[in-house]
This record gives sequence, C-alpha cells and structure tokens, in this order.
Amino acid sequence: MTQAADTAGDQRLPIDDVVDDVRAVLAAGPSLVVVAPPGAGKTTRLPLVFLKEPWCQGRRLILVEPRRLAARAAAERMAALIGERVGGTVGLRARLDTQIGSDTRIEVVTEGVFTCMILDDPTLDGIAAVIFDEFHERALDADFGLALALDAQAGLRDDLKLIVMSATLDGARVAALLPSCCVVESQGRAFPVETVYAGRARDRRLEDHVAATVLEAMDRYDGDVLVFLPGQRDIERAIDAISVRVGRRSGQDLDVVPLYGALPYADQRRAIARRVGETVRKVIVSTAISESALTIDGVGIVVDAGFSRVPRYDAGCGLNRLDTVRVSLASADQRRGRAGRTSPGVCYRLWDEPETRALLRFDQPEILSSDLKSLVLDCAEWGVTTPVQLSWLDAPPNGLWEAAQAELMALGALDRGGRLTDAGRRIRQLPMPARLARMVLQAAKQGRHVLRLATRLSVVLVERGVGGSSTDAAVRVRSFAGLRDGRHARLHRLAETWAAAASRLVGEDVGRGVADGGSDGHELAGMSEPEQVSGLLMMAFPDRIAMARGQSNQAPQSVQSLPAGQFIMTNGRAAHVSEADPLARQAFIVVADLQGQAKAPRVLLAAPVTRELVEHMAEDRIVRRQDVRFDPATKAVVGRDVVQLDALILDAQPTPVLQSPDVQGPDVQDVLARGVADMGITDLSWSNSQRQLLARARFLKRIDGQSHDGLPDVSEAHLATTVEDWLAPYLAGLTRRSEITADVLAAALDGLLPINIRRQIETAVPTHFEVPTGSRIPIDYEGEGAPAISVRVQEVFGLNAHPAIDRGRMRLTLKLLSPAHRPIQITDDLPGFWAGSWGDVKADMKGRYPKHVWPDDPANARPTSRAKPRA
Repeated sequence: MTQAADTAGDQRLPIDDVVDDVRAVLAAGPSLVVVAPPGAGKTTRLPLVFLKEPWCQGRRLILVEPRRLAARAAAERMAALIGERVGGTVGLRARLDTQIGSDTRIEVVTEGVFTCMILDDPTLDGIAAVIFDEFHERALDADFGLALALDAQAGLRDDLKLIVMSATLDGARVAALLPSCCVVESQGRAFPVETVYAGRARDRRLEDHVAATVLEAMDRYDGDVLVFLPGQRDIERAIDAISVRVGRRSGQDLDVVPLYGALPYADQRRAIARRVGETVRKVIVSTAISESALTIDGVGIVVDAGFSRVPRYDAGCGLNRLDTVRVSLASADQRRGRAGRTSPGVCYRLWDEPETRALLRFDQPEILSSDLKSLVLDCAEWGVTTPVQLSWLDAPPNGLWEAAQAELMALGALDRGGRLTDAGRRIRQLPMPARLARMVLQAAKQGRHVLRLATRLSVVLVERGVGGSSTDAAVRVRSFAGLRDGRHARLHRLAETWAAAASRLVGEDVGRGVADGGSDGHELAGMSEPEQVSGLLMMAFPDRIAMARGQSNQAPQSVQSLPAGQFIMTNGRAAHVSEADPLARQAFIVVADLQGQAKAPRVLLAAPVTRELVEHMAEDRIVRRQDVRFDPATKAVVGRDVVQLDALILDAQPTPVLQSPDVQGPDVQDVLARGVADMGITDLSWSNSQRQLLARARFLKRIDGQSHDGLPDVSEAHLATTVEDWLAPYLAGLTRRSEITADVLAAALDGLLPINIRRQIETAVPTHFEVPTGSRIPIDYEGEGAPAISVRVQEVFGLNAHPAIDRGRMRLTLKLLSPAHRPIQITDDLPGFWAGSWGDVKADMKGRYPKHVWPDDPANARPTSRAKPRA
C-alpha cells in the first residue's frame, strides 16, 4: 500500500500511482510540477504525504488555493481524512475565516493571503514547502506569489520546496521557470463522458435555452446537473426559468441552487454538500468557481453555456470591468470532466461543434489584463521597482505597470523612482485596494464616526452585494449597518479591524476621537452621513466625480429637460445610470463601481453630491481660466470665463477676449492665427506683390534650396503648421480674420523673409524679365513647372537666345501672344520656334492682323509694341 492510501485511510485514488515518483523528485530537488486531472486526489492526498517526508519534519506546509470556497473544501476534506476538524493538523487562512491551532502542520490559504504572508516574512520561517494548487487558473495573486517564492528560494531559502499543481497546464513551461524541476503526470480516473452539442439558440434568451436543455437532459440521463454560466445575474435568471418550467410539470421535484463567489458560505456549502440518502435531484447553477478544485458528488450531467466572466482593466480610464468571454478549450474540458468524476456522464455544450476548434487553448493569465496597483505596491515593498527584477511565467505588461505606478504616485504611495513612501507603507498595511486604503487613512484623521463610516463603506465596495442592490452607496452603507447576522457580523468585525489598524497607523486614539490635523483639508465633520459618504467616495475616486450631461452654467441640482442618467466623469469618460434610478436626475454624482465597456459603462454604485461639496473636496484641482476659441462662422475669436475640474466644465460665461494676466488660458493671438490657418492660408488678404514674393521663395527653395543659406520653407502646408511662430506675434490686439490686413501680413513677411534672404531671392528669381522692346514683363512662379512670362510676339523680335534667369541657369517658359493677347505658341526654345513653325504661325496671323508686322526673319527683325506705322 502506498503512503498516500495509508495516510488517508480512504479509497485508492489515481494520484496514489505516482506518489513514489513525487516523493523521489522532492527528495532530490527543490521543485516539482504535478499535472493531474480533476478528481485525481492531488489536492487532498499529496499534502498529507509530504507531512511524513524527512525534509518536512518539524516544519509546516502551505497549500495555496485560488478561492475561499476551494480552500475551505480542501481543508475540511483533509481534516476528515485523518479524523480531525479544521484547526488541528490541517488549518485554514482566508479572509473572514481563520482556523489555525498550535498543532497545525498544513495551512490551506487563499492566494491573496499567501502574498501577504510572504511579504511580511520573506524567509517563510518554519515553512518546508509551498504548494500552488490549480495554478492553471493563473490568477494575479498566484503568479505574483510564485514569483516572490522563487525570489525567496533563490536568495534566502535554498531549502524551500516549491510545488505547482494543476489539472490543465503547460507543465513543461512552468517547469522551465522553476529551478531543477521535474514534471510528474497522473492520468487520473475519468469515467466516459458523452458530449452533446446543443447549438447556440440565437432566437431565444440564454436562460430559456439553459432551462430547456437542463430538463431535456434530466429526462434522458441520471444524476444531478451542474450548469456553467458567466455571472450571478445569468444564474439568477436561469434559476427562475428552470423553476417556471418545473412548475409546469407534475410529479417532478428539483432542488435548484446557485453557486458563485459572493454567495454566503452556508449557501455555498449547501450547493456542494454530499447527498446522503437524498432522493431529490439537484441542479447547481454555477460560475467558473466549480470548474476545478471542488468535487461535487452526484453530478452526472453538465450543461455548459461556454462563457466566463473575467476582469479586464482599461488603463486609459482607470476602470476595471468584467468582460464576458468565450471559455478556453482547457476550461471547456475541465467543465466537461465534472460529469465523469464518479460515474459515466454527459456534457451538453450550448454551441456548435465546429466552434470548439476556434477556442483558445488556455485562459489568458489575469496578470496580462488586470489593474496592477496592488501588485506594484507589493513589489515596491519587496524592493522591486521594475518587473524584470522578478521571474514571471508571464511578465506584467509595461503599459499596465506604468499606469499603476502613475496612479500610485498620484496617491502619494510611490515616489518618482517607484519606491514606497511612508504614505505608501501605511496604504499597503491595510488589506484593501490602494484607493480605499488612502480613503480610510484620511478618514482616521477626522474622528471615530467618519472612520467607522469609511470602513463600512469599504466593506460595501469590496464585498459585492452587501447592503442590498441600491445604486446609492449611502443607502447600502445604512442597510449594512443594520445587519448583524452571520456573514454581516463577520464583515462588521472586518470593518472594525480595518478601523483599528488605520487608527494605529495615523497615531490616533480612537477612544478620544481626536482628529489629527484633518484630512488634507477635506474635513467632513458636521456634514450629514450621506454627505460624508459622498465626500469619502471623492477621496477614494477623485477621477470619478461625474456631472450630468448638458448642465447649465449654474449647474442646478437636477436637470429635467435632458435625458436622465447620462454623466461625464472628471477623467473625461462617460457613465450612465438607469433613467428610473433616483441618481439619474442628480446634477453631480461620484462613481464607485461600474460595469460594461469603457466607452459608456453602467454605474453600479455611486453617491449624489452637491456643487458645493464638489468645490470643497476638489478645491485644489479646480481651475479658473479664460477659454478662447476661433469661431469659423463669425471668423473671429470668442471667449468665455471657465471654471473647470479636470475634464468637467463646472461653469462657463461669455466674456470679451481680452487677455488678463491673472486668468489662465491660451494666447488669443495663437488662437486667431490657428483659426485662420485652418480656414486656409491662401485666403488671407495677401497683396499681389506678397503672393509673388511667396511664390518666388517657394520656387527657389524647390530648385536650389541647398545653395541659399537660411532660405525658409514657405510652402502653404508649412506656413499652416507654424502659424503660431510667424504670424501670431503680429496679431496683438486683433480678434477677427478681417483685421489681418496686407499691412499685418507685410510685417509678418518681414520677419519670415528678412532683408538678406530677400536679396538672395531678388538675385536668383527676379520679378520681371526685360524683352527687346524694353518692356518689363512679370514672371509667373506659380505652379510646379518652370517660371513663365506671357508677351506679345512682336516684342521679342530680334531675340535669338531663349530667355533665362538665375545667371542663365533657369529657362523661362515663353507664352507668345497675338496682338489681341491670345496664345499663339508656348515654347522653351525660341530660336527653334523662329526656325521652325514660325512660318505657319506668320501666315495665319498675317491674314488676321494685317496692320501688324510679320517678318520672315523674326530673329533679326526690329521688335515693336505697336502696329505698322502709316506710310
């Protein structure tokens, strides 16, 4: 008999077949990866085996579980196997539930508890091994806990053994991260499970499809039913739908129970409890909480909707949200396997079979998409300021890491180097999110009542569902304060623990209720309790103060004329509440919890605030400035005096656009310059000579810019993009486009093209070309081709060389005109024209204009600007 079977005194399990291999690996090395399917017994068998190993004598084991429910179930099962109760050889550490005794050798802890343990004691004194169970779930705390344990093993505890266990895991990849690590696999004992693809019913609601599938499966197969749905609301709707359908049947009795993380533990136990002598069939409607780590006896049927709800963090708006996503292939197989734990079963998949091939192999690690503030704070406590200082299975993304660091710096928890500040140490010592910890510490400076309110508010924010379902945080807190039964009593004790810790950290005597210098000027004493709740939320969520869309300048307390419930937060993002919600017609709210896409998330928890309270709490962030902009309709700069809180315009009054030294705001000259540039630089009131100067400068820049030092780029595009540099300085006192005259533009051109540059332009690209008659013909530099002149043909008689500029290097395009100034020839080779097609042109022109001279040899004829003289 193996040691596992001897220790457990229970039936033989598949993991027993590899126990000897496991013992040999750990006797020889520091690390091990165990891959075994659900039900193999790894969670409850192996820790009991390890207790008797020589390397564990006199020391303890830590078994890390992903969830409280799994931790409790594992502790209770191991204690039962050795005939004890939890708190003896096997103990439990979880939030609101700690059962540890002097004889405890195996501590079953949740992942978050383990990270706190190792941060408080990096050497893990008295610990022989840390076992990470169900590691395939890849929670953030699990990845971080393993990274810390590896760091401690490498630098402080070379005798510490690390074991990673999972049902579906890339064992080789994890083994490559651990030093001198081997992988041991157990094939497990799985009964055959039939898979039925029930398709995706797009023409009816998910809960109706689930209910119909559950009853169909129960008619055809034996056993209890385990249904997988993404979230609590889906579960509640499905239970209602199943109950309605069962009620229509006669003689059928079902026990339909929910199972999710926020459910009270007594109800969770009821869902997973063993059925002894029961004849009523059970339907457990669960989230992913029951995918692994839990054995639910009697389940022979699984109905899988194929979705899960996972946290995602939007660093751009600083919001967490729960996204409903398709399950991975590994999760789908885990769920399917639940039907074959104790007997043959069936799994109904509510999708079409080809869709299975499109599923991801594994779930995305939480560390790649989560809010990393707590992680960054804990890393700073460990002495780590960049992710590369630790060994990760998947490193935190740089963008999320930097966003978390920036937010913690704004809270004063980190210095500019990413190191923990004194305030950060106090925040980290409170076991709650950083925002709430800072709020509670500030409240601790304001006396016992405000502190108690802050900790109760924190419980409502951390424990989903506490205090009811109202969107108003003050209502929830008041409701929670009046509840003292079971779970609520434990939560009140948790709030008291937080209050005592915060008081200690700020050095306040809670019994005396003496404030210690206020809370950064945000005193709440003397306000009503709802106002204090709102003020506390603004301490925790200053970026989520929200104003109703379409507020008038005076910001009334309600907005009756606009669609209710639409808000803009100080971070610039939208949020909304139901039009029927009492908060929907508030002028201001502060948002504590949201759900949905970051584009327009739904408010789950908030509190109403007044304009006066906003100004009191956010006084240091409110800016009064003159806002000026260019109005294309009037072609003028218009202004208003603005009172602004981050992205919110609290007040705006029209005002003359006269820049005042004591008002913040953009320069009126810059605004006017940018406005006219956006309408088009060429449409300004340029004179003809100014347009010609710009054209000549552009031409010279294009053909020979390298040869002319300092010649600026005066292309239309460049002038438009640099308008604040060359035009704005000359617009002092102007507010309208019509006021930008040719004289103003002349001054701007003098600055843009100073005298030395103009001399280069005059030399290389003159304004006129002198023809043989002595006439000065203007040169046209517009366009992309060569410059051109338009001249009557009689004025260039006697010209036997083609006209050119820039010391003969650039030929002009010659547009020859008739006496009526109509084009007769365009040429860049005048001698060739005289010798070639002139004869044809002459014959035609001579018939039309007989009074003008049409010589046979124009290259040697006398030029004239007149008709033939009279005889």
